[in-house]
Parts: sequence; C-alpha cells; structure tokens
Amino acid sequence: MESALKKSNAIRTRKVSAGKDPISCLTAYDYATGRLLDETGTDLILVGDSLGMVVLGFPDTTHVTMEHMLHHTAAVHRGVENALLVGDLPIYSYETPDMAVHNARLLRKAGADAVKLEGGVKQTEEVKAIVSASIPVFGHLGMLPQRVKLEGGYSKKGKSTQEVEALIEDALALQKAGVFAIVLESIIPEVAKQITETLEIPTIGIGCGDATCDGEIAVISDVLGSYPWFVPPFATVRANLAQQTKDAVTQYIDALDRHKP
Repeated sequence: MESALKKSNAIRTRKVSAGKDPISCLTAYDYATGRLLDETGTDLILVGDSLGMVVLGFPDTTHVTMEHMLHHTAAVHRGVENALLVGDLPIYSYETPDMAVHNARLLRKAGADAVKLEGGVKQTEEVKAIVSASIPVFGHLGMLPQRVKLEGGYSKKGKSTQEVEALIEDALALQKAGVFAIVLESIIPEVAKQITETLEIPTIGIGCGDATCDGEIAVISDVLGSYPWFVPPFATVRANLAQQTKDAVTQYIDALDRHKP
C-alpha cells in the first residue's frame, strides 16, 4: 500500500508548469505488454476498459465487467515493477460509495496500485470513499466512453460556455475529493489547457491537442498499429504490427506448404 501511495504521489506533483517532465501513460491488457512498457520507463500503465473493444471484440466499453478487469489487471501486474499500475472501474461497478470501495479493493488485490473512474461532481462521494480506504484514484472527464449509449455516440466536449463551466466545476470537485490526476478525453484544446492551468494536480490528455495537458495517454494498439479496423482520428500510429503479423503468418503458412510430403 505504501508503494502505491508513493507512486501516485509522485504523479500528483508532475505539473509541467512547475518544470516537471510530461507524464507518459499507455494502456496494457496482458503480461507481455505490461512488462515491455515497464521496461521502457512508462510512468503510468492503465489496464483500461478499452480492452472491451481491442481485446474482447465488443462494440464499446459498456460490456466490460469486473471479472474482465480483474483478470487482465492481474495479468499486467505480473509484468510491472516500476510504473504506477491503474485499473479501470468498469461501468456499474461504482454506483454507490460502498460498491466503489469494494470493487476498488478487488482491483488492488489483483495488483493495481490505483483505480480510475469516470465522472465529476456526481462521483465525488465515491472518490472520497475510495481515497479514505487508502486507494489512490485517477479521475476521467470530457468524453466518457461508459456513457456512449446515453449520449448517443462520441463527441468533442467544451464547445459551449455551459460545457466549459461544467468541466471546470467537475475538475475542481474531483481535485477536492482527492484524485491524484485526471484524464481529459476529447476536449477542445484551449479548454483542456484552461483546465490544466486551473488545477494543482496533473491532467493527462487524449484527443485534446498537443501540449495542453501535463501528460498524454494512448491506447497501446493505436500506437503499435495492431488494431487496424478502427483508429481514432487523434491517434498517432507509430508502427504497423497488424501488417507485420499478417506477413509473418503468411510466411509461416508458406513454409509449411513447402515442406509438406
């Protein structure tokens, strides 16, 4: 527990405006990927409920369960020694403070150093309860994947004055409740920058433009090009593992054909 708090506190102080380096964050869903990311010095590794799409083949994150999250968190944990390992609390797993604490403890038992949940003001009691249980909490504002069905799709946030005010209110409420950092997803760049400058804790951006937050998080399959069927418009693909995989398998099959009796 002491190590988890120490790691999260180290992230909490990483404000770029204070001269600190940007925070590097990536998702991982299995032992090998977690180990590789840890060995490269990634600051924070998230076992995200995005595994619902890129690992389990669901259309969105609303199908992910605690059983899924515990299984994959435990796998990644076996490969991580240095990075702060965060496990996502999936949809419907933090409906009340008691439920939130119970499931956060399960993720801690599976190996997560901290947990992440979506939402702002309405989730502050759950955040406070988890923090009171000595489990670090990572916030998430902006576009919330667990609410995609309620909102009828994915959309950029911060387009109106009302939305901006609500985002800032949510961010300050989460900070006061005790989160060590907040993911800002798909927020208008200038608004993400405004939120970052308002907060004392760091923000981690995804789809918020360049240099608007204190760090950035990316889905590992987007970075590696291993999931070619859908790539978010804001993602930077840095490899083409999908094609390399196909090429390697084709070579394997061809080699078998050449050696058949």
